[in-house]
Amino acid sequence: MATEPFKIAAVQAAPVFLDLNATIDKVCALIEEAARQGATLVVFPEAFVPAYPLWVWFIPPGKTHPLRALYSELHRNSVSIPGPEASRLAEAAGDHGVTVAIGVNERNVESSDSTMYNTLLYLGADGRVLGRHRKLIPTAGERLVWGPATGSDLRVFDLPFGRLSGLICWENYMPLARYSLWAMGTQIYVAPTWDRGEPWISTMRHIAKEGRSFVIGACQVLRLDDIPNDLDFKKDYLTGADDILNPGLSVIVDPDGRIVAGPLDGEEGILYAEVEPSQLVGPRWQLDVAGHYGRPDVFELRVHRDPGSGMVEVPARGGEGEGAS
Repeated sequence: MATEPFKIAAVQAAPVFLDLNATIDKVCALIEEAARQGATLVVFPEAFVPAYPLWVWFIPPGKTHPLRALYSELHRNSVSIPGPEASRLAEAAGDHGVTVAIGVNERNVESSDSTMYNTLLYLGADGRVLGRHRKLIPTAGERLVWGPATGSDLRVFDLPFGRLSGLICWENYMPLARYSLWAMGTQIYVAPTWDRGEPWISTMRHIAKEGRSFVIGACQVLRLDDIPNDLDFKKDYLTGADDILNPGLSVIVDPDGRIVAGPLDGEEGILYAEVEPSQLVGPRWQLDVAGHYGRPDVFELRVHRDPGSGMVEVPARGGEGEGAS
């Protein structure tokens, strides 16, 4: 764990909507900017690459053809892990010596390469992909875009500055998911999101107080002008929508539940906060929900690590199958 103070950062920005390469260019520039300001950890919003599929809240689920068209475009601009885009992001983190947590749309290249996941990608200061977490359950209309994931990738990264983990958007309302991270020792907790305002900000404060951890809530700011005019979705479903589709309201909260940076309202920017290493331990003198304030004799949580498989090959029995006579 760190022995000197270090700086954490929450990026609030708009992606280059549904443009994979241009959005990654923007991410790399923002990583460079945060590094120049001395950040050790930089957190980006949910599904930042190449965009959060906000159309799920505007297009009725029975409108198959516009939903198919947007799904195909999102899929075409999504990330494979491993893959060249993930490697480029990792290289940018390594070039500037910062750890990055960023939300991406990820294709299931291990199987059909057609389903997408809402994924939190972790990149190391050494230029490596540290790991990923796929959102366990997409919320309401999001299920028209993203598949549900297993819990096999719930983990904590033990890094030089502290133990890092997090959950995506409304996963943060899943108390057992949160507890699994507390039980693994999370000290710095990232919460990339599309949600904003109240009660979301209160949720960020509650989680920080509950886990006695720093919480970084990073959200996109998105304006109507950020949606390309050549998308039929814009003229067919966003006519009359507010100019600011999402004001962001990103925050950083300390282990006592106090907001120490933000909320940032309706504009792009990067929030910063300084962390004293003693803050990662001292507040748990009073409350450690996975330690002295837990009751393992009363409560028990089981987390299944098997990622599952869509297919299991069973060897052919003797005399059956190809080549049998």
